[in-house]
Amino acid sequence: MSLLYNEIVNTYEKISSTTSRIMITEILVNLLKKASPEDVDKIVYLTQGKIYPDYVGIELGVAEKLMARAIALASGENYDKVIQLLKTKGDLGMVAQEILTRKKQAGILQFIQEEEKKLTVSEVYDTLVKVSKASGEGAQDIKIRLLTGLLKKATPIEAKYITRTVIGTLRLGLADMTILDAIAIAYLKSKEFRQIVERAYNLTSDLGYVAKIALIEGIEGLKKVKIKPGIPIRPMLAERAETEIEIIERLGKSFIAEYKYDGERVQIHKEGDKITLFSRSLENITHHYPDIIEKFKDKTNAESLIVEGEIVAINPNTNEMLPFQELMHRKRKYEVEKAMEEFPVILYLFDILYLNGEELIDLPLLKRKEILEKTIKTDEWIRFAEKRIINNIDELLKFFDEAVSSGCEGIMCKSTASDSIYQAGSRGFLWIKFKRSYQSKMVEPIDVCILGGFYGTGKRAGKLGGLLVGIYDPKNDVFKTICKVGTGFTDEDLDNLPKILEPYKIDHKHPRVISNIEADVWYIPAKVIEIIGDEITLSPIHTAAYNLIRNGVGLAIRFPRFTGRFRDDKRAEDATTEEEIIRMYKMQLKKIEEKSS
Repeated sequence: MSLLYNEIVNTYEKISSTTSRIMITEILVNLLKKASPEDVDKIVYLTQGKIYPDYVGIELGVAEKLMARAIALASGENYDKVIQLLKTKGDLGMVAQEILTRKKQAGILQFIQEEEKKLTVSEVYDTLVKVSKASGEGAQDIKIRLLTGLLKKATPIEAKYITRTVIGTLRLGLADMTILDAIAIAYLKSKEFRQIVERAYNLTSDLGYVAKIALIEGIEGLKKVKIKPGIPIRPMLAERAETEIEIIERLGKSFIAEYKYDGERVQIHKEGDKITLFSRSLENITHHYPDIIEKFKDKTNAESLIVEGEIVAINPNTNEMLPFQELMHRKRKYEVEKAMEEFPVILYLFDILYLNGEELIDLPLLKRKEILEKTIKTDEWIRFAEKRIINNIDELLKFFDEAVSSGCEGIMCKSTASDSIYQAGSRGFLWIKFKRSYQSKMVEPIDVCILGGFYGTGKRAGKLGGLLVGIYDPKNDVFKTICKVGTGFTDEDLDNLPKILEPYKIDHKHPRVISNIEADVWYIPAKVIEIIGDEITLSPIHTAAYNLIRNGVGLAIRFPRFTGRFRDDKRAEDATTEEEIIRMYKMQLKKIEEKSS
């Protein structure tokens, strides 16, 4: 028989009245010990404030005002009075409890005294599932009818927690780790077995399922839990290092460094023809990236696999990486096709966790990399993360500068030792993130000379989509590259650029241009435009101030944008000079030092 719902409510009340994690765990253990196999997963989900694990992606979809209507109907109170009381209390759960208490004390509503008519955990849970599945025409009416019926059967205190659960404000402050401790103590008789429970959770991302296995099958059942395509694995996380020396000390003389892309981490699951994408937070994001799905289908012959990577937005005109904020346009529910065209993406893969029925997470990193590269075919849209074997600090710093210059946040440094397994759900020093220690915003624009151009893709295929620009070095009377810019231009600007630049077009790099980048088309240094960016960074790619700040690197503008100003009033030699750029960079560093001191 299902546990009475007031048992779970009493537990919530006790948890809410203590701040001791030991006490909270003990209270939760007592509840779990009362749970039947039929109830245990439901109890865990409800205690988490949900009805399914996150990756299922099903929510109750009940707004505060809709729940207020259900409270009004269940209690016979005027809806406006419910809303007025909500403004006073700020907690709809407390509103439900107060109104029902008042009405029942006045004899308007009757308490249900019969034991067999009291709310059970199953009845509450099953009703909420029905609420979550109500869709289409008349869905709101169905939801209100179901919730009203539930509240009519509830005691005032039960109504408080039903209401909070429905609108997502349960907030018991229970961490997953506390629930794992409680499961281990309640069903495995000791907290010492928490690691076994946690492993099962890391592979399934489902605390309700893990609790049920622990109750029914115990330790042996938990040990049998396996990775399954379609069910996300809790991602491995990295620790942070403040200095390059710390990285060397922790990882040793040799390790892998990868670009830390400024995108959305993704776990890709393939089962036959079905491909599912999960975010770092285990949200199903498949519908945000239909283009990734389509392109990934032909990249492997594997029947089933799980790989990890980073989805990065790119400028379709220059193919340069865009910041994470631009990727968020993909989160729109509508106009997906338009978002795909305006914000194309590249998938950078960096790990493989499962292949054709075999779990790979206990293999060392280099072996997983080898399997990944044999399993996936790459092209311009599906790539492997840029990586390098690092043997010393100089190599590390050079690779770091290269990553930042390319638009990345920094680098990820990963152990290649024999114990470099994939630690699902854990954060440790097998992976170390090394990000820029400063964020120095450009406060003023600079004038740059157009040196070359790049043809766009998509709707701008075959047309000029971005520019290679540089600053002037008066000492040597040359122009040095500082960035590629393709953002900030209107369609009209891009249509007019070929006409404006046609008189200066040449079939080779101009002798006064110093560039490590090969443009699609070259121009005589003549036309000046104004740009601004996020910051000035070190770059091993661009030639501005090369070797003048540090050997092997120059300076670049991170995320440059055209301001809209064509500087027809300036000659090429009037562009911002190399000395000015160096001075701006040093001023930025000084400001950061002043802030941190």
